[in-house]
Parts: sequence; structure tokens; C-alpha cells
Amino acid sequence: MIAQVIVDVAAKQTDRVFEYHVPKELGKVEIGSRVFVPFGPRKLQGFVVGLNKKSQYQGKLKDLLLVVDEMPPLTLELVKLSKDLADNIYSYRISILKTMLPRIMRANYRKILVPNSAKAQKMGLFQGDPLDLTKITDNKQIAAIRQLLHSNDAKVEYLVENKARVKTENEYSLCKTKKEYGSIYESLRKNAVKQKQLIMYLIENFNNFPLMQSQIENNTHLNTVSLTNAVKKGWLNKKQIEKYRDPLTDYNRSKDESKKIKLNKDQKEALNHIVPAIKVKRSRIFLLEGVTGSGKTEVYLNAISATLKEGRNALMMVPEISLTPQMVDQVKSRFGQQVAVLHSGLSEGEMYDEWRRIRRNEVRVVVGARSAVFAPLENIGLIVIDEEHESSYKQEDNPRYHARDVAIWRSKYHSCPLILGSATPSLGSRARAQKGVYQLLRLPHRANKQSLPKVNIVDLKKANYTGGQFDLSTELVKAIEQRIAKNEQVILMLNRRGFANFMLCRECGYVMKCPNCDLSLTMHKDTNKMQCHYCGYSTTVPENCPNCQSKKIRFLGTGTQKVMTELNQLLPGIRVLRMDVDTTRRKGAFKKILDAFGNHEADILLGTQMIAKGLDFPNVTLVGVVNADTGLWLPDYNASERTFELLTQVAGRAGRAQKKGEVIIQTFNPGHYAVRLAETQDYERFYQYEMRVRHAGNYPPYFYTVLVSIAAKKEQNAAREAFKIKKWLQPKLHQSTIVLGPTPSAISRLKNKYYYQILVKYKKEDNLNQLLHQIQDSAQKIKKYGLSVYIDNEPERIM
Repeated sequence: MIAQVIVDVAAKQTDRVFEYHVPKELGKVEIGSRVFVPFGPRKLQGFVVGLNKKSQYQGKLKDLLLVVDEMPPLTLELVKLSKDLADNIYSYRISILKTMLPRIMRANYRKILVPNSAKAQKMGLFQGDPLDLTKITDNKQIAAIRQLLHSNDAKVEYLVENKARVKTENEYSLCKTKKEYGSIYESLRKNAVKQKQLIMYLIENFNNFPLMQSQIENNTHLNTVSLTNAVKKGWLNKKQIEKYRDPLTDYNRSKDESKKIKLNKDQKEALNHIVPAIKVKRSRIFLLEGVTGSGKTEVYLNAISATLKEGRNALMMVPEISLTPQMVDQVKSRFGQQVAVLHSGLSEGEMYDEWRRIRRNEVRVVVGARSAVFAPLENIGLIVIDEEHESSYKQEDNPRYHARDVAIWRSKYHSCPLILGSATPSLGSRARAQKGVYQLLRLPHRANKQSLPKVNIVDLKKANYTGGQFDLSTELVKAIEQRIAKNEQVILMLNRRGFANFMLCRECGYVMKCPNCDLSLTMHKDTNKMQCHYCGYSTTVPENCPNCQSKKIRFLGTGTQKVMTELNQLLPGIRVLRMDVDTTRRKGAFKKILDAFGNHEADILLGTQMIAKGLDFPNVTLVGVVNADTGLWLPDYNASERTFELLTQVAGRAGRAQKKGEVIIQTFNPGHYAVRLAETQDYERFYQYEMRVRHAGNYPPYFYTVLVSIAAKKEQNAAREAFKIKKWLQPKLHQSTIVLGPTPSAISRLKNKYYYQILVKYKKEDNLNQLLHQIQDSAQKIKKYGLSVYIDNEPERIM
């Protein structure tokens, strides 16, 4: 048998199938298997993407070294998907195959030095084991190693290691009769207290065995030593049992505990379209457009129930980890142990175990964020993407896939419906629904029959401020005080973290910037650091101006930390929870904060955009937007759409139960159409207006777009290569195709690299895919000159 393998080297030269002979002793090798193979002087991980009985290669094929997993980690479907994706998103296939697996299943490579002679052994470098070259930093040792290699007294070998580890626990079983244990108990000395305690426990729990070590230790307070001695004496048998790490241990609600919700007319009508498509196995895309609080989640859950009744499985996606706790809680309460979760908030071990439960067909429903679209779930009968408009569904670095596109591919593969749900659908999805490519289903009313919350706009140019920081208007502070007096809760959003946006010297005008990026550093008061949110650089907050040493420095702009400090000063005794990237780094932090707020352990939940979507707290009656303009003037064609979506979504967090809700939006641009239409939450009018703007500017969804970015450490090199690419590309395109640039990116320098970009806007270009692949391939040649080329199909951002 010949195995066709994609090896773990992301380069043009290796972006193809390599053939290896499968030795009989390796047993069964299947498509999707993870294998170790010899590749030149190295050993590499690879994936089997095909099997043949014969090879066209005339020479002798090398043997596969090892099949890593008992069960192929990738399904046949995912192997096929990787090929199609590689063609469409300009990424090497190995990058896509690795993205489909949990991080822990990616190979760990080590370079080691192995002695070849007695002379090498005597030099004192080797202590019985080969030398790990990745850990050598001493110059004398480096010189000695070079000498050994030059004289051929040592050689370099490459190791490939599997990092994934299965968690196990000891299980103990009985090996004697009850009567024999009684005799042992009688024969023990009086002072053998622990042994007597253990034997008595074995007799009393005779019918409950086998038991896990943790169960025995919890019930007897005996330690591992006592159990090990019992095994040595022949009283117990021990074996290791695989045990899953369970990320859902904190989700305590049992199956079907959630109250059955009676569907309203709109929800029933939506399901009447979706359920037949599930039953007849029809690949159909439904756009479920429902106002905030209209009960979209209940439609999803009922559709999943219908799918499970048909004997098929369901995949459900949410955009943010912060949404996952509440969504998982609802799904788990409905479907119990049949649910697995996949998102980056899990530990590597938990992710590995959840992923294996899915691959082993031990679960029926998968809930997760973007990468969950690659879950190895088989027999899929329904795919749901909640908040489908969210930009986080697009991966911003390689491989640049959009989860929606992958979901559409899988929907066709499994002949199953796909539900795209949102209160503010992306313009592209809404336009496709208008043309009949997607089927539009509407939920125009809130499920509890309550009206949408009243929205008030505060013009910050004319506002009176409370406090000296010019962040909180008197209207907003007064509204917060009224809600807290009634024992109600408030959500405040400011889409900027940190304390201040930049440091300015009033003496010389110096602004403290990141040394690696063309950006000012953000002040973080709790850590006393100036931080770059792009590359991670940080330095201590200065007391004097680093340029002129003046003490006249000010920290301007505002972030969530500053607003929290201000709230505590204005309203002493107020309980505020902050939710942003800084407070949610630790595992489980999202759930801890949301649970605390849900239990009314705080009056205000203050956060960035992660609090704007999907959260459902019945006692929240006021939502405040501290500054609606943070993303409004970004140099991006979809900045208005993003602003409208964010304001509409966060406004929907108010008044979701019986109490009436109110929203206060603070802005310097009250006349902007994105703000004005968010005030009335009128998506239809916004859609019509924004589509006219897009049409006038020749932007999506009227045009397709591709962004080609060129990066280099020297600006002139990036610019030169960008002009060279445009000169080669433009004559090969239709006259109607628009090529913008090359221009420096809006943030021209990131992580010590300068970026230039070319934007291609087109309606029909049959040869463009092939041309872009040629650019991708030629980029490999110029890499040695420090140049990088990135191609982003349908970019979410063109900054």
C-alpha cells in the first residue's frame, strides 16, 4: 500500500503529495491518519490524504515510520475540505490541516546531537542522553559542538514528538471473596489501623467495585501509598482507565431542567420552513433576521431537537468566547451529556478531550467559536451560525478562512440546512437573501411581547459632564443612579480597554509610541504599564517625558479602566465588574464574571464589545454606550456597518424581561446615519442607505474584493515589491476591474515590518484565482530577501 502524505512544511516546494510505502507491521493506515515520515535528514509529521496500490515513482519509496493515533484524527470530509480551501484562500494545505486539529496535536520538533565516537563521549557534553540543541546557549559548548560535527564525531538528528497526552485515573477491582477479606481483617494486627480501615471499606462496598482511586480516597481519607501496598499484598487489582477532562463541570443544570418555552407565531413559522429541510436532507441556507430578544436561540434549540430526532447531529457556532457560557448553559440544559464545546478558552487538555469525544461519535451537538467549524462531527443534519454578521468569524492570519464559507461547504457536503442568525445581518448575507440565494425568515417582535428599549442620544459636544474626566454625561450618571436605587442593573460599553489611549507631553508635544509599530502606547493603570495592543510590547509608565524630561505629561483618551475608576469616585459603594481582554485572560474568567453579574453581585457590567452580543440578564434595564464613535471613523469601507451593528446589539441587552429598558448612547456625531438609525433600531432603513453608499463606492456586496499585502523590514523594499506586483497583475485583468494602490496600510508599521497593500475589486475575473496563486508561489522566492506577501480573499478589514 502506498500512502499519499502532505508533510509539515508550509512552502511552495512541499505543497504537494509525497508518497511513502506502508510497511505491513504498521497495520492499517487510513485517509486522515497523522503519521511520522522521513523527509531528507529530518523526521516530520504529516497527514495521509490518499491511498494507492501503485506508485508512478520509479525509485524505491521510503517507509512510513509511525501512525500516531489509533483512529484517524481527520475524517474523509475534512481531508477533502482542506484541498478545496487551499485553492480558495491562498494558503498551503498543511496550514489548513493543522488548523483543523487542536493545538496540542501539532507536532513538537527537536534537534538533537548524537555521539558518533568514543572521543565525543569523553568530551563531557553527553550525560548518557543525546544533547538537546535547542537548549544550548553557552559559547564554549557551541564551539565544541561545531568541532565534533566537523570531525564527524557527532551527528545532528531531528525528533518529532506527539504532545497530546491522555488523562488517566487508577481503577481498583477486588480479587478475593467477601469471606477471604473477612479472614484478612481478623489476621491484621491491632495497630494496623489504616489496613483495617481499608479492608473494612472493601467488605462494606463489596458490590460497588470496581471503583476509581478518587472515590476510594474521598470516602476513606486513605492515600495512594495505602492502595499501592494493598495491590502488592494481592488484596486489590489496579488498572489505568482513560478519563476525559470535562470543561462543563460548572454547568450544573441537568437535562430538560430548563423550562419549556411556548413558541410564538413568528418562531413557529420560521421552524415550519427549517424542519422540513432537516427531514428531507436539503442543503438550504436560511437567514434568520430577528430583533434583539426575539427568541432566535429558541428557534435554534427546537431545530436541533428536530435534527436529533432524525438521528443526525448538529453544529452550532457563536462568535465570542464570552457568549459561550450562556449559550452552552442553554444547550446543555436541553441536551445534557450529548453536548461538547470547542473554543480557545479551554485548556489544551480539555480541548483535546472534547475533540476526541466528537471524533469518537460520543456526542450529538457541538457548540463553539470560529475553529469549531472544523469539528470532526459526522452525519451533520444542521449547522447554526449565531450572530452571523460578526467579523470574528473571519480568521485574520494564515489560513484566512471565513467560518461562514466553511459552514456552507459542509452544509452542501452533508445535504443539511444552515441557519445564519442575526438582528443585524451582514450586508452580503442580506443581499443574498434579497436575491433568493438565501431564504429570509423574520422574527420582527420580541418573544416576551415587550417593546424595544427607548434609545436616547446624548450629543457630547453640548453635554454637561459629571466629574472632571469628560467621559460620563450628567444624563447617563443620573440614569445609572435611578436604576441602582430600584435595585436594577446596568450594562456600560466602551470599545476601548486600558486607562488612557496615549501619553502626551505638553512641553514638547511628544507622544509615546510603540518601538515596533506605528501606534501610540495605551496606559494600563492596574499594571502601571504602557502597552501596545498589537505586538504586546510594554514598558513602565513614565514620570517624565522621555524626550525632554518635562514633568508636564498628560494621559489622554479613555478606556474601560478609566471609566471604572471614575464610576467608583462618582458613586461610592457602587459594585462594578469589568469585562475586557485584560480581565478575561485567565481560564474560566468569562463565566465567573457573567455568573457573578447574573447573581446580582454587581450593579454595573462595564466592558468592551464582548458584552454587546447574546447576553441575557432579566434585571438589566439600562444600557449605556460611553462613546459610540470609537470605530466610526476607521479607514474601512464597513466602519458604519460595524458601528450600527454594535450599537443595535448592545441596545438589545436592555429590557429583555418584564421591566422596561432604556438605552443612552453618547456620541460626538449624533447626525451620522449609523447612529441615527441605531436609535430607532431600524435595520431595514440602514440596509437600504448603506447599500446605496456601497454602490457609489464600488464596494461589497456589489464587488468582490481581494487584498494583497506586502511586508518588509525596510519600507522601500515593501513599496518596490508592491508596485512590481501591481505592474504584473493589472494588464491581465478586465478593464472593469478596479485595482487600488499600492498604498501604505492605515497602520503602516506593525511588529517592525512596513506594510503596503493593493486592493482588487471585481465582478467577474475567471483567471484571478490562478493569477493570485502565481503571486503566492513567487512570494516563496522573495522570502529570503525579508519580503512577505499575504493574500486575503474577501477581507473583513482593509486597514
